[in-house]
Amino acid sequence: MSYNIAALSKLIEQFERMPSIGRKSAQRMAFYVLNMSKDEAKVFANAIIDAHEKIHQCKICCNLTQDDVCTICQNKARDSSVICVVEDPRDVMAIERTHEFDGTYHVLHGVISPLNGVGPDKIAIKQLLARINTDEVKEVIMATNPTVEGEATAMYISKLLKPMGIVTTRLAYGVPVGADLEYADEVTLSRAMEGRRVI
Repeated sequence: MSYNIAALSKLIEQFERMPSIGRKSAQRMAFYVLNMSKDEAKVFANAIIDAHEKIHQCKICCNLTQDDVCTICQNKARDSSVICVVEDPRDVMAIERTHEFDGTYHVLHGVISPLNGVGPDKIAIKQLLARINTDEVKEVIMATNPTVEGEATAMYISKLLKPMGIVTTRLAYGVPVGADLEYADEVTLSRAMEGRRVI
C-alpha cells in the first residue's frame, strides 16, 4: 500500500515545476509550507497572488515593474543614450549589483531560438526598435548570454541597428577572476584573447 496524501502530492508537484527544483527540494519546500501557521500560509499565498496581479512589463524597457514605467527608466540621472539589452529581468538585477552601469536597459524576455519555435517576433525586439526611433540612442550594449541562441540574437539585433548608425557593442567574455588558465576551455580562452585591452 502506497502512502499518498492528495493535497500534499499536488503541492509537491507545483514546487517541482519550478526551474532547478527536483523532487527532494520540492518535498522540503512543501513540508516547510505545511509547518507554517495558517496566517503565515495566507501571507505567503497572498504574496504570490499580489505579485501576479501587480507586476507587469515597463512600457519603455520591458523590465518588470509595478508602475507604468520602472524606477530605472524614471531616473533622470541614468544615461538614456546607452541601452544595455538583456535576455531576462534577472540579468538587470545582476548588472545593477555591480554599480558600474549608469545607462538604461531593454529586456528581450528570451532569445531567438528556431528549434524552440521562438522567432524575432516572439521577443521584445520591436519595442527596442521603436524606442531607438524615438530616443537619442548612441550605443546599444548586447548583454545576451554567450550561448548559440544569445550570440544569434545579438548578431540579429546588431544587423538591424547598423543602418541606423548606432554603435553596437558586445559584453567582453573571458577568464573569470581567480580562475586558472589550464582549466579554461578553448572558447573562453579565445574570447579572452579577443577582448584583451591595454593596461
